[in-house]
Amino acid sequence: MHNEKEQLLEKFGTWIDFVGSLERNSESVWDQPLAEGKWSVRGVVSHIMKWDEYFLNEAILKISRGEPLTSKHLDYDEFNEEARRYGESCPVSRLADETKRLRQELIRHIRSLSEDQYERAYTDGDGNPFELTAYLKDFIWHDEHHIVQISPLLE
Repeated sequence: MHNEKEQLLEKFGTWIDFVGSLERNSESVWDQPLAEGKWSVRGVVSHIMKWDEYFLNEAILKISRGEPLTSKHLDYDEFNEEARRYGESCPVSRLADETKRLRQELIRHIRSLSEDQYERAYTDGDGNPFELTAYLKDFIWHDEHHIVQISPLLE
């Protein structure tokens, strides 16, 4: 299981490198919509960053401290819209730094968990199961989905 955990964390970390590569692009790339009527690159990066922040605070830190999880099913549209608005109001350099820092923090905390802590099934704030392997796989897929959307826009 340790090997799978490390492989997942490595894949989860590719988002950090991708955001680093995004930083080398002009602000106009960050402000470009993914497609007609879609969010900007900046909005998508902020959206992922805010989900990282949410799961760090409501699940991962709780697991590492042995506390009950407080993550719950949220109104995704409302959460995502708030995240997008945050990104639109935030300087690109700060958004990129926060995004990388939060993902690094998530990885550091997950990596520091014992095998038992990592493999255990937890219960979230709604009473639903929360498993770290599933969380990582879901968000790796989510990252890759957005990387595929953003990559053609890069300079």
